[in-house]
Amino acid sequence: MRIYSVLPLIFMLLANPAMAGDVKVLGFDDMSCTAWNKSKEDPDLRKTYVVWVRGVLTGHNYALQSQQVSTLSSGTVELNVNRYCSKNPNGLFSDAAFRMSDEFSGRNQVIRK
Repeated sequence: MRIYSVLPLIFMLLANPAMAGDVKVLGFDDMSCTAWNKSKEDPDLRKTYVVWVRGVLTGHNYALQSQQVSTLSSGTVELNVNRYCSKNPNGLFSDAAFRMSDEFSGRNQVIRK
């Protein structure tokens, strides 16, 4: 009888994409915060990185239409990624984009990989 009370929990865990496995990031060859910081010297590359982050946020809005990210300027995106990379110099700027999607959508939940 106990197995039946655990089955719904098992199905919820299997159905949750955040817990099903790692997110497949389709981005640049180097998504490190080091690459982000170096791009400050190359305005065209920095702009490309910012556009990529905005695309991630758009993808979030498409996938979770009930919890959309508000309209953000490119300057706000850049500021937030700069902050993330300052705090996480060995991190990835793709993680900064995921954190922004959580923060600015009102979810404010920790990312689980």
